[in-house]
Amino acid sequence: MEKKQSPFGMIMQYADTYKSKYVCSVVLAVISVFSGLIPYIAVAKMVVAMIEHQDKEISFYLLWCAVAAGGYVLKGIFNGISTSVSHTATYLTMKEIRQKLVAKLTRMPMGTILESPSGYYKDVIVDRVEGIEVPLAHLLPEMTANVLAPLLMLIYLFTLDWRLALISLITIPVGMAAMSTTMKSYGENYGKSVEIGGRMTNAIVEYIGGIEVIKAFSQSKNSYAKYESAVTDNASFFYNWMKSAQWAMSAYNAITPSVLLTVLPFGVLFYASGSLAASTFVTVIILSLGLLEPMIAAMNYTDNIARVGTVMGQINDVLSSPEIEREEKLQFLSDSNIEFKNVLFSYDGTKEALKNISLTIPDGKVTALVGASGSGKSTVAKLIAGFWDVTDGMIAIGGMNVHEIPLETQAGMIAYVEQNNFLFDETVMENIRKGKPGATDEEVMNAAKAAGCDDFIRGLDKGYQTVVGSAGGHLSGGERQRIAIARAMLKDAPIVILDEATAYIDPENEAIIQNAISKLVQGKTVIVIAHRLSTITDADNIIVMNDGSVAAHGTHAELLESSDLYRSMWQAHTGTKGGA
Repeated sequence: MEKKQSPFGMIMQYADTYKSKYVCSVVLAVISVFSGLIPYIAVAKMVVAMIEHQDKEISFYLLWCAVAAGGYVLKGIFNGISTSVSHTATYLTMKEIRQKLVAKLTRMPMGTILESPSGYYKDVIVDRVEGIEVPLAHLLPEMTANVLAPLLMLIYLFTLDWRLALISLITIPVGMAAMSTTMKSYGENYGKSVEIGGRMTNAIVEYIGGIEVIKAFSQSKNSYAKYESAVTDNASFFYNWMKSAQWAMSAYNAITPSVLLTVLPFGVLFYASGSLAASTFVTVIILSLGLLEPMIAAMNYTDNIARVGTVMGQINDVLSSPEIEREEKLQFLSDSNIEFKNVLFSYDGTKEALKNISLTIPDGKVTALVGASGSGKSTVAKLIAGFWDVTDGMIAIGGMNVHEIPLETQAGMIAYVEQNNFLFDETVMENIRKGKPGATDEEVMNAAKAAGCDDFIRGLDKGYQTVVGSAGGHLSGGERQRIAIARAMLKDAPIVILDEATAYIDPENEAIIQNAISKLVQGKTVIVIAHRLSTITDADNIIVMNDGSVAAHGTHAELLESSDLYRSMWQAHTGTKGGA
């Protein structure tokens, strides 16, 4: 049976690279805490000297005042350096975890990502990872130091008077007992808070993402009500949680530091009975006050310990998600011939989107996929692109099973232009450059000219330096599509997938785009998905899809002769076109 890893074990497996920095931070933090105890020792020395009427020069008191001041200075210096070192290590660790999470998304099936609420991955990558900052940067060095230094001080108190040393600790278990009812349910409540906070994040992301639809269909009231409900639930949960915990926390904060309530009366009794010297009594009083401050600081981190399990649980849920299984070793592919062999595929594990299909897409030819909506056309394209993995069967590219081809290699072979191409909130220049990172400005402009979008780009406010807005929202659908085609042309991949690539192009620009596409696909293996059959009549091979199966294939002329389904689709298309 595999041993379950502790939350801190989970964190440290990511922080292992910076272990030396954390060790250094802990050592510095311990020195800082010890330095913070020096003023208490100095005060004890001076007070004892005065009580015992020791004949001390003023220099004696000035020296111990200087020692106390030095203790405060050293505490600040070492605490600052410790915090700086631990934060440097922590933010580097957080960077690596975020990079691993983002890299993980590229290896996960698209279905896994799309089935999750829109704000889930943002919540994990941004908020949950941020949640490990306190445990790593503060809890690890500071809690260690705040426990270790008082323990050594406690040993010293035991050498002075073991009775008062024990008595000075009484308020700690009493305070902890007062808080125990709250701490028992802390982990559960924090888990609920993460869940409710996630729902709120999803509602906010959905509301902002759908604002155009909300406005267009006058759904502001209904959609806002969903967002408002999520925010209210989040606020109500935290209010009720804090309300239920306030008395326990107040009792803890009042009782724990009240060390004098026990030390003074018992110390007076011991002194009165002659079993305790006045100097020892005063020293214990002063040092016990210094003893509790770091111990209380250490105990205040217990709520962060309870959070770690929930935080690392969500991070590990993503990092342990199933991946598309691929070889890592780069492979040489002799051509771009694509073959499906008895491929089954299901998005949800129940309904089959592709049903035992076998087909061939020849290297250097244009293959069109046609069929009714939901027939499986786009599914075939996305499987070729590596967005999902087959449920059963095999896909081969260049004669090699795609399972033996690294995802990076497969992605580099394919330029994918779809109906809704995503543009980043960057300049036009940078969005086109995504096709070939490192491309010169001249190469980007040449690709734009070849795609027929150079003129409209130069007509924008800042030309190629115009920021396109979130998802390209500052541009029209046709303009976004043309930039996406320019991006694909710059990539110059051997396989080109056009998934309704001319869907948003107006009739005036269609000739320009068709000319650009003809340049894009020249000499390449091309997969075209189109509803308008007139755009694919010259394809080398047309595959007719129907309900997840291959119904027929051949050239346009051959299918008109042999396929009733294709003939009816063509007649419906030309009839609609003719009547327009």
